[in-house]
Amino acid sequence: MESGKRPPRWVPPVFAALGAATVPWTVYLALTLPARMTTTWVGFDLALAALLLATAYAVHRAHRLAGALAAAACTLLLADAWFDVTTSTGAALTEAWLTAALVELPLAVLCAWLAAVSPGAGPVR
Repeated sequence: MESGKRPPRWVPPVFAALGAATVPWTVYLALTLPARMTTTWVGFDLALAALLLATAYAVHRAHRLAGALAAAACTLLLADAWFDVTTSTGAALTEAWLTAALVELPLAVLCAWLAAVSPGAGPVR
C-alpha cells in the first residue's frame, strides 16, 4: 500500500456494526442451541465479534495491527462457513449455504482485502 493511504472511511463503522450485530445473534444461539454445542458456538461467535470490533477500532486509529486483526477475522469467518455447512443437515443445510454465500464468505473477502491494504501490511522486515 502506498505510504499515507488508508482504507475507506466506511470500514470502521461497518465493522463496528457487524461486530455489534454478532452479539445478539450469539445470545440467540446461547438460548436455542443444544447444551453440548452452546460453549463451542457461543465462544466462537464471541471471538468473532471481538475481532470485528477490534478491527474497526484498529482501522479507525490506523493502528499497525489492523491488517492482522482483519486477517484473523477472515480466518474465523471461513471456518464458520465451513463448519456451518459441513455440520448441517436438512433445512439447516440450506440455511448454512445461504449464510455462507451471502454473509460469511463475502465478509471474509472484505477482511482479506482489508488485511492487504491496512497500514502495516506487507513483508516483515
